[in-house]
Amino acid sequence: MKNNPTALITGATAGIGKATAFELAGKGYNLILTGRRKEILNDIKKAIEAEFKVDVLALSFDVGHKEDVEKVFLIINEKVNKIDVLINNAGLALGLSPIDEGDISDWEIMIDTNVKGILYMTKYALPLLKESYNPQIINIGSIAGKETYVNGNVYCATKYAVDSLTRQCA
Repeated sequence: MKNNPTALITGATAGIGKATAFELAGKGYNLILTGRRKEILNDIKKAIEAEFKVDVLALSFDVGHKEDVEKVFLIINEKVNKIDVLINNAGLALGLSPIDEGDISDWEIMIDTNVKGILYMTKYALPLLKESYNPQIINIGSIAGKETYVNGNVYCATKYAVDSLTRQCA
């Protein structure tokens, strides 16, 4: 990758992640973009490379699966010697049920993505972040981590965990 600062963005296929990718590319950052939707990720990569002369590495995987994260970091470690910014943006909300009616598989997916995903990505990115002069980790949370809503029990709990993890690392 070019000798520009490098940002790794999870959940880069839509919303905040995608907007952040374009914003940082406009500021000259090389990007490592991740997401589960490979076609969309590759379309974003092509658009950014065409508009902003920066390097983009697009990697499709699920941040909630530790083995996938480990494999991806083998690729990242071959391609870059440092990461300047990690933006833990990947997250999702599933289900709106009282706990006794909740779908346990929804809970597991939210916990895996919204909490474990941040932990895995941060753990494996830290060696490359430590190589940066001014490393930064940005965890995207939600107001749901502070102000709960009816039947948002597990999602709100995961976003509270994001807030807590961010405070612990500050």
